[in-house]
Formats: sequence, structure tokens, C-alpha cells
Amino acid sequence: MKILVTGTAGFIGFHLANALVARGDEVVGYDVINDYYDVNLKLARLKTAGFDVIEIDYGKLITSKTHANLKFIKADLADEKTMKELFTKEKFDVVVNLAAQAGVRYSLINPKAYIDSNITGFMNILECCRHNEIKNLVYASSSSVYGLNENMPFSTHEGVNHPISLYAATKKSNEMMAHTYSHLFNVPTTGLRFFTVYGPWGRPDMALFLFVDAALKDKSIDVF
Repeated sequence: MKILVTGTAGFIGFHLANALVARGDEVVGYDVINDYYDVNLKLARLKTAGFDVIEIDYGKLITSKTHANLKFIKADLADEKTMKELFTKEKFDVVVNLAAQAGVRYSLINPKAYIDSNITGFMNILECCRHNEIKNLVYASSSSVYGLNENMPFSTHEGVNHPISLYAATKKSNEMMAHTYSHLFNVPTTGLRFFTVYGPWGRPDMALFLFVDAALKDKSIDVF
């Protein structure tokens, strides 16, 4: 099976790509490698996956030195032309969209980045899936869509109509867009509402890392 994994330089995408390669799938990674957090960490993940980071250039498809069934392209989700060309060339069976402009707090100071990546970029993904007979689109939503929902524990059966950040609003929009494409164009989609993720090669701005860092420095822990 040939699978496109966007966000491959990110924490979840990196681990997913490695797992798929290990089971024998052909994987193409896609990531713009922005500077929302340490670019060196993202490049180190790619290097661990066998990529020569010196070869990474925008729009250039390269192959891992250690895994013949793993490729990578640096590109933006909002780059419709590059994405269409990649879909036409590679003929994917499944798409896993884990790329997005992340972070609730950052959306307060740089809202346009969230529209470009999470709305325009996701639309490009949906359109390419629609026109290339993709068997399934799996995409990252977020626990942030629960917003002001007061019912505990959270449930997929509850309404999520009150997001309290632009990031959450874009993720709610993704769910609605995916549902619409499934209904109108028979594009099979599966949304995953991730909560706080952690593990090896994790993002330094995630709660677990911040809590541990504060504890080691004998500082108070900010709960958010």
C-alpha cells in the first residue's frame, strides 16, 4: 500500500511513517518544516529516518538512505500545484494528514498561519483525495474542538459547537469539511481528536515536557 503522511517531520507523523515503513508499506512524507518550534528537532527526526538533510530542498522528492520504501518532500499544504503534482505522480492509496499549524496560544498572535495551513491546506488535501480515488483519508482533528463543552468525560456523541480558539475553530472546520466531502463525493474520511500526546522525540512545548521541566527546576506548574 502506498501512503502519504503529511507532517512527517512532526512528532506523530515521524513515528507513524516509521511504523508504516517497518510493516512494508510505501510511504511518502510531506512537511514544510516551519519554525513553530525548533527546526533542528524536526531535521533530527528526518535524519533518524535515514534522510540526508543536506538534500532537503523545497519541492524535491528524496529517498531515505536506510529505507527504500520511504520518501520525503518539503512542501506547504497550501501549495496546491506541488500537492496536485505529487498525487498525480505517486498515486496514493491512503492519505494521513497530520500536518497543521499547531498550538492554541500561538493562534492568538498569528491567525493567518492557521487559515493557510489548516483551512486552505486541508481543502487542497480533500480536493486531491477527491480526484485521485483515495481509499481513505485519515486526518488529525483535536481535543480542542470540545471547547466550552461541560459534559465529562468528553464523548464523540457530544456537540462541539463552541470552540474557544482559532486553532479549535479550524479543526472543527476540518471535521465539517471532511464530512461534506464524504457525503458529496464519497471520500472516506476518519478524524482523530488527539489530546496531549507524548513520547520519544516529542514536542518540547507539550504539557508533559513543560510539567517535568518545571518540577525539575522546582517551579510552579502552569495548568492550561
